[in-house]
Amino acid sequence: MIASNLSLNCAHCPVERAAATTATTYAYEEWSGSLPPPSLSPTGHLVVAVCLGFIGTSGFLSNFLVLTLFCRYRVLRTPMNLLLVSISVSDLLVSVLGTPFSFAASTQGRWLIGRTGCVWYGFVNACLGIVSMISLAVLSYERYCTMVSPTMADGKNFRPALGGICFSWLYSVAWTVPPLLGWSKYGPEGPGTTCSVDWRTQTANNISYIICLFTFCLVLPFGVILYSYGKLLHAIRQVSSVSSVVTRRREQRVLLMVVTMVVCYLLCWLPYGVAALIATFGPQDLLTAEASITPSLLAKFSTVVNPFIYIFMNKQNMQRQ
Repeated sequence: MIASNLSLNCAHCPVERAAATTATTYAYEEWSGSLPPPSLSPTGHLVVAVCLGFIGTSGFLSNFLVLTLFCRYRVLRTPMNLLLVSISVSDLLVSVLGTPFSFAASTQGRWLIGRTGCVWYGFVNACLGIVSMISLAVLSYERYCTMVSPTMADGKNFRPALGGICFSWLYSVAWTVPPLLGWSKYGPEGPGTTCSVDWRTQTANNISYIICLFTFCLVLPFGVILYSYGKLLHAIRQVSSVSSVVTRRREQRVLLMVVTMVVCYLLCWLPYGVAALIATFGPQDLLTAEASITPSLLAKFSTVVNPFIYIFMNKQNMQRQ
């Protein structure tokens, strides 16, 4: 009986797989409005799930530690550290509101919470990712201003930091609400186990939004970071040319930190931006499933990298600014 049932089931396996695949394709087209993305193999989905599990766990623990230290030790409650806390909050929320859903989807090889869940996931994670990028730009600019203007280095003046935090969050919301209102849209991304802005629909409505998003939420903050840290290093070099060995060592530490920040920013976010532009302007089948999911994983990995670069690697953040 068992053997016969097993043989019967196996005989119908190819038909059932084909029917399931067809049903999934039709369902995907019905609620996403576009062709289904290239799929990963079961092994590929497992590898992605393992990576997401590591990123989610590490990102949650490291950012939670940052927030715990800030709440516990009064000496850390400085204006500059408040900006770091804002970055940690956004990264922690990604680890809580985003990564678990994509992790669960990767374990099953498909999106699990439907169209509404996909739109919600896409909006929340796009908003939080932009908050992190804009906050890094604001942080770099405020560090530069603090260096060149001693009056802004007052450890009790929280207004510039609070203003920068409000600007980061409002700016991010302003750029992630339009897809909810009809300028582009949120939909499945990569192999269909995550959701983001619809990169694949090549219409004027969608392309115009992606160009603006790429310009104002990736290129612009990176330009601010380069400008601010470039000016900061120039100011330090001018001082170190007529100062002590201690100042020169400080310049070297700052240079190392700045190079690390810029390189990690590019490694985490540039592949994602390039993949989005390729998906938007290139042939529909140019990006493989592996090539489409890797940039998304790198972008999520920024939630792990940020605490180590901006806090654990920078001892000055643990002191009064």
